[in-house]
Amino acid sequence: MNDKLTNCGHQITIMEYAGFPFPTVALKVYTSDLTSLFLWTCPRCKGYTKGFEVIYRDHSTCGEAWVTCSAGDGPHVPVRRGPARAVGRTATAERSGALRQATAAVPCRAATWALAVPSRAGSSSCLRKPLLTAFSALLYLHKREGARLPASPHPIPMPCTRRRGARVFLRMVDACMHGRHAGPTRIDKWKRMGITSNDAAPRAVLLRFLFLLCIGCKCLASEVEATQTATLAVDASPQLARKIPDTLFGIFFEEINHAGAGGIWAELVSNRGFEAGGLHTPSNIDPWSIIGDDSSVFVETDRTSCFSRNIVALRMEVLCDNCPTGGVGVYNPGFWGMNIEEGKVYNLVMFVKSPETTDLTVSLTSSNGLQNLASATVTVSGESNWIKVEQKLVAKGTNRTSRLQITTNKKGVVWFDQVSLMPEDTYKGHGFRTELISMILDLKPRFLRFPGGCFVEGGWLRNAFRWRESIGPWEERPGHFGDVWHYWTDDGLGYYEFLQKVPSCNSGVSHNDEVDTVAIAPFVKDVLDSIEFARGSANSTWGSVRAAMGHPEPFPVKYVAIGNEDCGKKFYRGNYLKFYNAIRQAYPDIQMISNCDGSSTPLDHPADLYDFHVYNDSKTLFNMKSTFDRTSRSGPKAFVSEYAVWRGDAGRGSLLASLAEAAFLTGLEKNSDIVSMASYAPLFVNDNDQTYWMQTLFRESSGAMFHPTTISSSYSGSLAASAITWQDSENSFLRKTPVQVINFGSDAVTLTISTSGLQASINALGSTATVLTSADVMDENSFSNPTKVVPVKSDLSNAAEQMQVTLAPRSFSSFDLALAQSKLVAEM
Repeated sequence: MNDKLTNCGHQITIMEYAGFPFPTVALKVYTSDLTSLFLWTCPRCKGYTKGFEVIYRDHSTCGEAWVTCSAGDGPHVPVRRGPARAVGRTATAERSGALRQATAAVPCRAATWALAVPSRAGSSSCLRKPLLTAFSALLYLHKREGARLPASPHPIPMPCTRRRGARVFLRMVDACMHGRHAGPTRIDKWKRMGITSNDAAPRAVLLRFLFLLCIGCKCLASEVEATQTATLAVDASPQLARKIPDTLFGIFFEEINHAGAGGIWAELVSNRGFEAGGLHTPSNIDPWSIIGDDSSVFVETDRTSCFSRNIVALRMEVLCDNCPTGGVGVYNPGFWGMNIEEGKVYNLVMFVKSPETTDLTVSLTSSNGLQNLASATVTVSGESNWIKVEQKLVAKGTNRTSRLQITTNKKGVVWFDQVSLMPEDTYKGHGFRTELISMILDLKPRFLRFPGGCFVEGGWLRNAFRWRESIGPWEERPGHFGDVWHYWTDDGLGYYEFLQKVPSCNSGVSHNDEVDTVAIAPFVKDVLDSIEFARGSANSTWGSVRAAMGHPEPFPVKYVAIGNEDCGKKFYRGNYLKFYNAIRQAYPDIQMISNCDGSSTPLDHPADLYDFHVYNDSKTLFNMKSTFDRTSRSGPKAFVSEYAVWRGDAGRGSLLASLAEAAFLTGLEKNSDIVSMASYAPLFVNDNDQTYWMQTLFRESSGAMFHPTTISSSYSGSLAASAITWQDSENSFLRKTPVQVINFGSDAVTLTISTSGLQASINALGSTATVLTSADVMDENSFSNPTKVVPVKSDLSNAAEQMQVTLAPRSFSSFDLALAQSKLVAEM
């Protein structure tokens, strides 16, 4: 919303919440989420504050930093002169006395009014009428009294109405009607102006304003309930149908949000090799902790491991002669607790050394150690060499926040290294978590981009992903610190493990380092060796290593992306050409992907595809559904390898984000003649969100037939739609035409769908409707409520070439029209 009014010399901007910068006008209105504190301005330089924090920090005009007191309900008070700097909670607390004194002495020096309306109350169309009504009243009040009113030190938020979780508030920075907030000096000033705290005139003004504001809120309520109308025309004629690439929708895996370590990789022990604390010992062993106290057990790392690339081990010295019942030792909670399930078998592997024969108890317990879920005793023979201990643990209970314990009652010294615990039922024995792989397979991805974007390059070259160090026996892999996402990975999920599942790969150098083209040759050879490991014959140098690991057949690597978000860097083009020419000569069938965006400007170097990344707010991504409409149909194809809603709109996987992403995907389907591949990022986070469910509703698109659609409605700016026809390869009689519609607005829509050109009649009995929506657009799933926002499927009994359906506000709807079998039999 961006309506402007001019009255009594003041320009009013009604602004939908859309980030910075805000306009600097005398009177302001914002739509804002009331879970946050209100926004208003520094009266001198128009810097914006929110609660205790200075958000808009450019105070160069007045050279002062401004904060608020009393949890954001006080005036702006200058607390520091000189260069601008942010002042947060700590600074506010330190200056609390000075603030109280300044509050009494230095009131705000400008009249600033702000009306705050939650963005969740609805779209711009819903807010327009009540906001304009409220402004009219606000202007009237300011025109009549504003020139004479002093500033109140305590602006009052006044609830007006509640509708669909929304409340409208007025924050009065210049309200003189509340004498209880004014000191004697201020009241004396009012008296000299002819106004008292009991004066009827200002009260009448206030009541008139509130009355008008309430009328506006009623308009808001009525408009929220409004139902819009629209028509969707689907042309399914063979002449206009176009085949979508088989590769259109895939997935992108990156080690971010613990997607691998603690996620899809089934290893339950965090920092299993004690390397995460660094090579300088003694080092930090987090998240390992001791069982007992410092008088009974002492642990530290040293460099005594039997593994040359993993030299750090844990030394545990038991000090007690009469150790407590249960013993002393160490425990590991895994990644925020181990999910142990009753009846399942867990394989423990660890390397141990002790100068004396020692009995160790290995247990799976609750987080406090009180509930024993599984335990066994292993004996370590006294010798100077390391031994490998393997033990199966069968869980007799279920606990989602369990831990692994290793304890003993015997005084002495024991060394540990490479302590691993994995469930026995990993996917095909490859080490992946079965339930997560099953969810991925349910998406029917046509490719997987790996091993990451920023992760593969590293923030600095020393922390880049090294494929050679991620192959071979897991206990000999050194692991590395991912400095982009700031956590350690042991690389148990390495290059070979990915190749067991996927046909594509990604390569890069680093985000912050740059390698001069004259020095790039070793990196080019490294990439060629990695491709040989994947695709070379079992007799080749690196292909033989792969064969020795158990996979003599080559992996079908078909794509290589050269770099990640590196276009524009000084040496990128020169380095790119070195990689391109070397790979093209050795593997002419491999498709090369450039980092440079070719959607609007032609590339100045050869490429088969170009990489396109987009992270944006929900409204912008929704509107980007038409991004590729204007792209040239000649030249390399687009690989939209990373897209997502981020920041405030995303939450931890909000409905709002998934709707915008779905609309963006309809645009990719429409432009799939030049968009060959697309993948969401990030694939995993430790939550179950509706973006996943939205992705499942597009899983049949790859390889399907695309049909043009046309939306007709004054409300069409909030609608997006697509239509395809697909046939189940395993069941030649199953054929459907899903018509997918995203309603991004806050009004319900009565939609008339008109489908023409179908080559088979519609079977209403087999047709269904699937809807993804929720009461609040920011709703998201969580561990405590994992199914809060999930698709709901129902029969579509009125399915026909001409039918009317209702789109819920803020919803994704898929109307799956089953095509009659008899026609298909005739066609075959």
